[in-house]
Amino acid sequence: MAFSRSPRRTLAAGLFAVTVVFASCLQTGPAGARPTGDAAVGFGCATGAGGVKLDTTYNPDTKRYELGDPKRGNHKTYDLNGSTTGTGTPVTDDDNIWCDNDPHGRQADAVAAHYIHSVFWDYFLDAHGRKGMRNDGRAGCSRVHYGNESAFYNLATSCMTYGTASSPSRNLIRIDVGAHEMTHGVIAATAGLGYFGETAGLGEAISDIFAVAAEFHAGNRADPGDYLIGEGIDISGGRIPLRYLDKPSRDGASKDYWYSGISRIDPQYASGPANHFFYLLAEGSGQKVINGVSYNSPTYDGRPVTGIGRSAAEKILYKALTERMTSNTDYHGARQATLAAAADLHGQDSDRYRAVGAAWTAVNVK
Repeated sequence: MAFSRSPRRTLAAGLFAVTVVFASCLQTGPAGARPTGDAAVGFGCATGAGGVKLDTTYNPDTKRYELGDPKRGNHKTYDLNGSTTGTGTPVTDDDNIWCDNDPHGRQADAVAAHYIHSVFWDYFLDAHGRKGMRNDGRAGCSRVHYGNESAFYNLATSCMTYGTASSPSRNLIRIDVGAHEMTHGVIAATAGLGYFGETAGLGEAISDIFAVAAEFHAGNRADPGDYLIGEGIDISGGRIPLRYLDKPSRDGASKDYWYSGISRIDPQYASGPANHFFYLLAEGSGQKVINGVSYNSPTYDGRPVTGIGRSAAEKILYKALTERMTSNTDYHGARQATLAAAADLHGQDSDRYRAVGAAWTAVNVK
């Protein structure tokens, strides 16, 4: 992902290409009868995510359902209809079963964006007790069909925006894309990691890591959890993922290990050591198969690393991000921050504390 180094995080047009999977969505689910009050539960067919449950709102004035989620900070989803400005128009449906047979996938895109926000929100709430980007219980919006092929999160408006795809294979509305972008909002509201040098690489990695965590947490059958970023993308053929957490250099540019000049390369590639650290901390080194995906994670010195489990690793990183990291934290600062977090959670004499140190050493951060 190539993001801008400004408060509006952006995927450059043409860099991401995501295959749209219109899963077989059975026309079944919660009845579309008018609920008591405004809150409702619907069922939708989502681009790349198949059949999903949706929290929606019934508008008694229009007698239609809208993609408004009262359970998650009153998040709303809009259609920009090709514009690059404004909020757009509310996305509505007559029976709360959002599976219109639209050859252009317009409703399916909106359903996916609405669902991805719920995945992001639920992960941070369930895993970390966090209520939205700023932990204030408020949500912004999602916008689909922006006027060019891009995906970005706007810190000022708290809105996630997905551009119009020129073809189904270039659709960016995927769980890991949206969760990565929205995690930048969490980073901005906590550590405020900078946009240059090692801090930028660390920020990109943390966004990758929590995108992976949210994808696993969602348990979506059409897009199951993995330690890959952009696994549905097909830029040069072969459906090759954009990034790999188990061995970042598999993408041809990212770095597996820290070195003294890493601050001078693109932050997307400088994210490699932190992504690699997290995978090693969660799963350990060597060959393994997880959710049907094969991984083989090396270490800098060839010594094996034993993982502590993804959930424990996530909690250590989140505590480090929200309580220990600052705007100028670099890789060595991240090591100290995560060790401190592990000590707070488990004690300095714990196996998990020692595992954090071993995982950083395994990516040459000492």
